[in-house]
Amino acid sequence: MIEVFGDLGLRRFPGDTCWREYKRSANHTIMNNIKSASRRGVKKPGRGVGSTSTNVTQDRMGDGVQNETVFYSKAENYWREVEPTVDGMLGGYGKISNIDIDGSKKFLQKFLGGEGKTGNGCALDCGAGIGRITKRLLLPLFSTVDLVDVTQEFLDQAKVYLGDESKRVENYFCLGLQDFIPQDRRYDVIWIQWVIGHLTDDHLVEFLRRCRGGLRPEGLIVIKDNVAYEGVIPDDVDSSVCRELALVKSLVTRAGLTIVCEEQQMNFPDEIYQVHQLALR
Repeated sequence: MIEVFGDLGLRRFPGDTCWREYKRSANHTIMNNIKSASRRGVKKPGRGVGSTSTNVTQDRMGDGVQNETVFYSKAENYWREVEPTVDGMLGGYGKISNIDIDGSKKFLQKFLGGEGKTGNGCALDCGAGIGRITKRLLLPLFSTVDLVDVTQEFLDQAKVYLGDESKRVENYFCLGLQDFIPQDRRYDVIWIQWVIGHLTDDHLVEFLRRCRGGLRPEGLIVIKDNVAYEGVIPDDVDSSVCRELALVKSLVTRAGLTIVCEEQQMNFPDEIYQVHQLALR
């Protein structure tokens, strides 16, 4: 019988990276049931995590993506089947949404308000889904917000989910981040949460460079995402990768950005991966 936590033994990853649990079929084994959707939710350690067959280190294979077209199309197909609800965005872990938003707000408010601080004019929500982060985090802090997501159904539902506050959303962009170009000097904050695993290394670097050009003076980019214990862990279910923190930082450096603050998200369930928040300029 396969161990639920794979070849890393029964190691736990408290706090830092939120990954989704997605059950493929009641006929599968427990290991095959525990699958992931790494973009906007929770992911439990799955089959073979840490083994040589799945834990691909950067030194050997980089992000491990062999065919970019297949990599992106599989992810798009996966998300089309996900229910457009908060629980769907968090893979059945809707209960952690308040903890997530509270941690994000405390982190972001360090940089807002006052002379020499980040402005509160316009924010961009990347991998926005139905607008969970826009509604609970960004709209309360910014005058206007733009959303970008690869799934049109999610953006359509966002207009309903946001209610009257949707009037302060200026743009709904439907495309993948590998193709998205932020408008020059438009955004005070670009928020990128649970989505970098859907970009190859090179595309992530290129996207971050474009984001840098999209910032207003004193603007800020925030990455909040899962981090692997070691190396790069691919997920064939949602077509994503989870990178170790050192690799994420190296890609940030390649993009010409500096990490000005880093924190671990605390108080998530013990069984999920760690989540880190990185503020970049």
